[in-house]
Amino acid sequence: MTSSKRISRGFAGLAAGIATLTVFTATPVAADPVVVQPTAAVPLPPELDPGFYRPSPELFAGKAPGEIIAARQVNVANLGLIPVNVDAWQLSYRSNNSRDEAIAAVATVLKPRGSAPDKLLSMQGAEDSLAGYCAPSYAMQQWSVAALAGQIVTPAEFVIAQGAVQQGWGVVIPDHQGPDDAFAAGPLAGRITLDGIRAAENFEQMRLSPDVRAALFGYSGGAIATGHAAELKQSYAPELNIVGAAEGGVPADLGAIVEVGNNQLWSGMIMAAILGLAREYPEFADLLNRDLDPFGQALAQVKGKLCVQYNTILFPFLNITGMLRVPGDPLEHPVVRDVLDKTRMGKSLPDMPMFIWNANPDELIPVGPVNTLVDTYCQNPDAQVRYTREHLGEHITTQLSGVATALLWVRDRLTEYPPRRDAASRTTR
Repeated sequence: MTSSKRISRGFAGLAAGIATLTVFTATPVAADPVVVQPTAAVPLPPELDPGFYRPSPELFAGKAPGEIIAARQVNVANLGLIPVNVDAWQLSYRSNNSRDEAIAAVATVLKPRGSAPDKLLSMQGAEDSLAGYCAPSYAMQQWSVAALAGQIVTPAEFVIAQGAVQQGWGVVIPDHQGPDDAFAAGPLAGRITLDGIRAAENFEQMRLSPDVRAALFGYSGGAIATGHAAELKQSYAPELNIVGAAEGGVPADLGAIVEVGNNQLWSGMIMAAILGLAREYPEFADLLNRDLDPFGQALAQVKGKLCVQYNTILFPFLNITGMLRVPGDPLEHPVVRDVLDKTRMGKSLPDMPMFIWNANPDELIPVGPVNTLVDTYCQNPDAQVRYTREHLGEHITTQLSGVATALLWVRDRLTEYPPRRDAASRTTR
């Protein structure tokens, strides 16, 4: 049945700051010019390239968030084989984890050859993996073997970035899971995403105009980073001119995803997300190390170095909650509940227009928490949200059917076309 909610919200801006959060404003920093390294003959995955991906902390601890540590030219290609004729670099830059500790992060930046873009798309891919060789920065390079090694999603989504470049935009694609491949750790991913925009703007070779307009885009695992970046932007990076965020297949509540996906087809991927969270939250890691049953411990060792394709198809229909040997409902354990609370979306209203789309039903990402997220945003009269539900859809096909509409919406925001004031939840198929 078609459902329609009228969401009529003026976008007047959100009250500045959240008192309980630390503001990391990127202020001008006196720094030596970045020496851009040449393109390597054969790209190395992060595991074999620690100098770039895991620089010594003394090289970045004193830098501002988004300040560049190192840069190098790269050749990007479809499926690691077919080269794409764009200007492309990798940037290593300072960011912060969810405990506000300094970390090094990496992003890939693209632009049309020789251009000076006035628009920038930050595209968060659905990395959904637990190893460095699955990261977008490696998977997009020519002669990368990531697609053969199980990272098929990033090469597939790379066509979205190419479409943005064809529009004349600059593009930044962060490795938003961070140096420890912390899949599903949304507050970490949001910070890395925002600092990736800062790094792109700081990188002289991108030739971005001083008043560049930026937008966020991501689906599924990429929506984790996009949604948290949108919510964190005002408190963490208020100086950024982010004019819109489009996210689909939104994992707004990871606890609901576990409940729906337990013993189901996608449980292999969900188990990978649980392992990814443990890499960002030490108390949760201690709980898993102590209370996962022997099968779960063995599975964690196997899954801990796999990309999305193999992590998804390896042991579907898992009883994930049954592996955790704790009294009562594992999802109500205080440590588990704390992680789920920290990673749940809806804590603050993004200070930008939002385009959200989701399948109804979605066998991986339940639509109920997305409905709740939109309702939570729209309780604030300053909210401006366009929400589309595709009825009789499913997770993968809804990405394909929704991406064009989402990118057209992004284009309107980047070109200063005013968003609709009468945004509605509606059926598109």
